[in-house]
Amino acid sequence: MTAADCQIDEEQAWQAVLARDRRFDGRFVTGVLSTGIYCRPSCSARHPRRENVRFFADSGAAQALGLRPCLRCRPGEVSRDEGAVAQALAMLETTESAPSLAELAEHVGYSPAHFQRVFTRAVGLSPAAYGRLRRIERAGTALSEGASVTGAIYEAGFGAASRFYEASRGRMGMTPSAWRDGGRGVTIRWAVVPTSLGPMLVAATDKGVCRLSFAEGRDHLAVRFPRADLVEGGKEFAALLADVVGAVEAPGQSRAIPLDVQGTAFQEAVWRELQQIPAGETRTYAQIAAAVGKPGAVRAAGSANGANAVAVLIPCHRVIRSDGSIGGYAYGDAIKRELLRRERD
Repeated sequence: MTAADCQIDEEQAWQAVLARDRRFDGRFVTGVLSTGIYCRPSCSARHPRRENVRFFADSGAAQALGLRPCLRCRPGEVSRDEGAVAQALAMLETTESAPSLAELAEHVGYSPAHFQRVFTRAVGLSPAAYGRLRRIERAGTALSEGASVTGAIYEAGFGAASRFYEASRGRMGMTPSAWRDGGRGVTIRWAVVPTSLGPMLVAATDKGVCRLSFAEGRDHLAVRFPRADLVEGGKEFAALLADVVGAVEAPGQSRAIPLDVQGTAFQEAVWRELQQIPAGETRTYAQIAAAVGKPGAVRAAGSANGANAVAVLIPCHRVIRSDGSIGGYAYGDAIKRELLRRERD
């Protein structure tokens, strides 16, 4: 099995090995044909010659070719750090009250400072940030299923409503009630404007842009926010609209455009990573998954990419397939190719 079979290209895999990048551990193993062993990408052993290396999806594939595991990095075993992170994630998922860093560290047998580094490196978020996002996500699920605001807040593990509002400030543009009720009580200003890429829908709450799409109109917006007060944009909307149009006509130029978007903890981690891709560059779905600490979640990264509600502003068009092909795009390959061309020119 080659690196292509495990959804990572040969060059990317080799660069991960040269960098001893821990984010790729578990994503593939490195087989060294001249020594007959296979290693984790992060193995500290001396690097082999490139011509002696093959990449395998897992230990089983390497062993099928007669290779044996490295005694230094032990690629067939779950490392102590990996096991500790898995235990902490389980604890964060199952406890009603939020465990402190000290409690998590004691549970897995690490010092708090060291475990903070281990967890953040593996997950992409600190234990506290991950816990907050998961509780907010659980509250959102409860609200969407019809729970009362108070009930959802306490069910999610917030000891008081004030803690929920503090944790969600800057993340949720709409109040919990509005979230549950499809935007009830929220004013969303919108406009459909002509661009060189075709008609574009722009919609925003008082906190920022909540929808940017092509070939959509008011009816599409009403499906997303059936109880919001949809107001066609006026003078107070003009400045923001001009900035958004500019971002589309000249993608990649720095513009501080506020956003009001929501997703799961994983989706938001992917969206933050998309915003870190420099204009004119691309990343693969595998690279994005690895960057957020989930190298095995390539398909989930693709789904999170597709769930992006604000095209261009969160640049999901900069993600391509591992084989170099353009990959999918909600608004068609032609728009994706044109956005990438503009950023490279």
